Amino acid sequence: MSQTYGIEVPGHHGGEPHRPAARYLVVIDSEGGRIARLFTAQREAVGEFDAGTDDLVRLTGGRTPAHGAAGPEWDAALAGHSDAERRAAEVYTLEP
Repeated sequence: MSQTYGIEVPGHHGGEPHRPAARYLVVIDSEGGRIARLFTAQREAVGEFDAGTDDLVRLTGGRTPAHGAAGPEWDAALAGHSDAERRAAEVYTLEP
């Protein structure tokens, strides 16, 4: 008889790599509301939430944003936003 008392031992998890950590937080207007978007160092989107939440305060506490995300490095990441929205955006750099 097995020592597991009929309870199957879970299988071994695959060693999938973790997603890279968010490096940038962009607060930007979008269709009348403000949203906060998280990006990796390669400007790949990893999350999005309402900029009116307490999460934004916790993430940005003590950080000074760069104003504007109109540079070519943001072209693909913020393709759905207008030039005016991108110029008015606030970009926070998060610790790795």
